[in-house]
Amino acid sequence: MTVIVNGYIVNEFNEPTRLNIRLVDGKISEIGAEVKPIAGEEVIDATDLIVAPGFIDVHMHLREPGFEQKETISSGTMAAAHGGFTTICAMPNTNPVPDSAARLEALHQLISEDSHIRVLPYAAITKALDANASVEQLVDFDELVASDIFAFSDDGVGVQSAGTMYQAMAEAARVNKAIVAHCEDNSLILGGSMHDGRRAAQLGVKGIPSVCESVQIARDVLLAEATGAHYHVCHVSTVESVRVIRDAKAAGIHVTCEVCPHHLISDENDITANTGNWKMNPPLRATRDRQALITGLMDGTIDCISTDHAPHCEHEKCGKMEDSAFGIVGSETAFAQLYTHFVKTKIFTLKQLLDWMSQAVADTFSLPYGTLAVGASADIVLIDLNKQKTIDATAFLSLGKNTPYTGQTCYGWPVRTLYNGKTVWQEN
Repeated sequence: MTVIVNGYIVNEFNEPTRLNIRLVDGKISEIGAEVKPIAGEEVIDATDLIVAPGFIDVHMHLREPGFEQKETISSGTMAAAHGGFTTICAMPNTNPVPDSAARLEALHQLISEDSHIRVLPYAAITKALDANASVEQLVDFDELVASDIFAFSDDGVGVQSAGTMYQAMAEAARVNKAIVAHCEDNSLILGGSMHDGRRAAQLGVKGIPSVCESVQIARDVLLAEATGAHYHVCHVSTVESVRVIRDAKAAGIHVTCEVCPHHLISDENDITANTGNWKMNPPLRATRDRQALITGLMDGTIDCISTDHAPHCEHEKCGKMEDSAFGIVGSETAFAQLYTHFVKTKIFTLKQLLDWMSQAVADTFSLPYGTLAVGASADIVLIDLNKQKTIDATAFLSLGKNTPYTGQTCYGWPVRTLYNGKTVWQEN
């Protein structure tokens, strides 16, 4: 048994309340000021720390199998724990792609052997993540649901055919699983490497127009309405996308979406030079897009925050954008960056931020995690809101060091993460 004492839980009124928590057999057994340590019990002193539900990331790239030089299940889940995450959902752009029961079984085995926290794997929508797949190339939805998958996604590519997506949504609705979509019309990428805006023109870099994303979302929300599917949009980045999703929700369509920390805290004006670590997909958009994302999160149009943690090797990110891979890491810095930019500046409350990274994610996908309650899984992060630290990519536990935020000073760092009642990462 373990008891966490002297910590503060943030209540529904955004008030830190000193409460103790007892953990027994991986579950929360008691919460209250009257909970006291007993003989033989492990005591975790959380004086001056926030005690919060472990974060949930529904958008993370573990790279294994196939790209272990970028990240492994072990390194990626430890990096996530470093950032306070206790549940992550692993995207399917691996080699081989998890598009069959046999491949899912092999992936589950790897996860059981090497993961430090809970990993819920996605299955692909199309065989081999073929963006131009026909209906005949859809995966076997029944087989994959029986293989214990989180949801269906072709993240990394957008499904180009409306007919294929329509049939995929119909199948997903039938088996009661979500379609989680990377939205990108390939005909509108136009060879771009960053947002098609003022900064791209200044740097002489080909741009990707915003409509590349929003036009596919507009198509898909109507397909979701027609099929009754739960349609979740990955990494929303544009004002038009927010508008389409807001209208779709108002129409009663089952659409949800996420936003990433980098799209909330940065826009094209923050790009200092044509260098690979600023290349991400979707790209950093215009200031008005970033402002629309903040508004959308606060008014409920955007449901939750995810990282889109996408590690790459150094040689894949050390050149110009045109020659670099898309992607940015974020698991280890997400909370501290968001706390510094939005809570300390009184734009978000601490309760809002904690919920968007835990309870709201769980609610969006009906997961039994992300809460501090008696009987809940003892997935907990302890956070020192006063801790100040400068981002140093060389200190990351992830194999990927590809972030443009090295040198940025942030407050509010996780100092201990417990998964199923056991400490999986602790500072120092």
